[in-house]
Amino acid sequence: MRLTCLFSFILLFGAAGLVVFIHLQDPEEIVHQQTPGIKYNMGLQQPKKDCVSSNNQDRRLRKSTADGVATVKLSGSLPSSENMPSKLQSIDRRQSSTVFMKDYQEKGEETNSMKLHKRRRRFVIKKSPILISMNSSTLNLPTLKSDDRNSKWKSLYQIQSKRKQIMKETCSKYKSNNRRIITPYHVSRIFVEDKYRVLYCEVPKAGCSNWKRVLMVLNGLASSTKDIQHNTVHYGNYLKRLDGFDRKGIYHRLNTYTKMLFIREPFEKLVSAFRDKFEHPNNYYHPVFGKAIISRYRVNATKEALRTGSGVKFKEFIQYLLDVHRPVGMDIHWDHVNRLCSPCLIDYDFVGKFESMEEDANFFLHLIGAPQNLTFPKFKDRHSNEERTTTKITQQYFAQLSPSQRQQSYDFYYMDYLMFNYSKPFEDLY
Repeated sequence: MRLTCLFSFILLFGAAGLVVFIHLQDPEEIVHQQTPGIKYNMGLQQPKKDCVSSNNQDRRLRKSTADGVATVKLSGSLPSSENMPSKLQSIDRRQSSTVFMKDYQEKGEETNSMKLHKRRRRFVIKKSPILISMNSSTLNLPTLKSDDRNSKWKSLYQIQSKRKQIMKETCSKYKSNNRRIITPYHVSRIFVEDKYRVLYCEVPKAGCSNWKRVLMVLNGLASSTKDIQHNTVHYGNYLKRLDGFDRKGIYHRLNTYTKMLFIREPFEKLVSAFRDKFEHPNNYYHPVFGKAIISRYRVNATKEALRTGSGVKFKEFIQYLLDVHRPVGMDIHWDHVNRLCSPCLIDYDFVGKFESMEEDANFFLHLIGAPQNLTFPKFKDRHSNEERTTTKITQQYFAQLSPSQRQQSYDFYYMDYLMFNYSKPFEDLY
């Protein structure tokens, strides 16, 4: 009898405790789980940032890749043609419309729940990146003016169409997602020129210094490219970067400005970077990269080499480049163009090549309606007395490597070779 009463008392006490717990539970913690109309994207990941800034050229710290950008969907055609240079009107452009989370308010919902709902919705909007469809650029460049169709520009126009076609096909084949995300990180290497409405993605060792000079002249910051010194170009901060704008400014410029990039044969670009950074005195690359490379890959390195980081050999540099456990991170001067400029994500209107720089650059300036007296500079920006890195010089450097190292180097830059239609630099590569 006593056991029965004790057991009954325990059950009653437990039931009473459960009732008290439910009564004290904050309804806000329950209501938001039942509120329809909002979908939270909890799977969003930030891209890995292993690209080390170069010689103070990239000193700004990158913010969170998802902060300060908007959610958009691109389709249709661009805003009115007056917003674009007349020579760059495109008949098949896309118009973007901002898509935010659908507002939902259930009739009779409690006031506290409504506040929680709105607070969470504002949080989702703030954290949402720019969503666009994968490289949806048209394959046709803006129509040439009638007086250009029988001139030298016609063949260059056709070359541009082919380059964009190859780039689009490569992106479609190797980039499976048809819905991509643009964050400030993706546009951090894009420079803005508002007067002529140009976005230029900087690719080091592919004429970037002279392109910055051209942009400064277009913006009225200088009367001639010859008047602008190297340090002014790279450290003067006269040109704005796209990631410095708010989400509305980024979105507007991506959809209304002419976007262009210039690229270079990957092996040639790599050798050019090595010669510039490691074969000449440098107070950044020697202590930061040189010391780490010599320490890791040179057997019986001298104390002087370990102290200064000078005298890195090309073979040691390649060992560092191919090492998945690099002693020091990547650098923009030898990173992939595919990662620097995200050509499968951002719709570039013009793709120029270093090998045909003068012709391509002046064609681009013609298209945007630049002053006729402005042409692309021919002078060498650094080490002007030294011969430019050519195909012959590049082959001499790569001859120092084993066939296996050459193959691995080609594999490392494979997407750049494929996307920009460069031939294999050596016959034994596969």
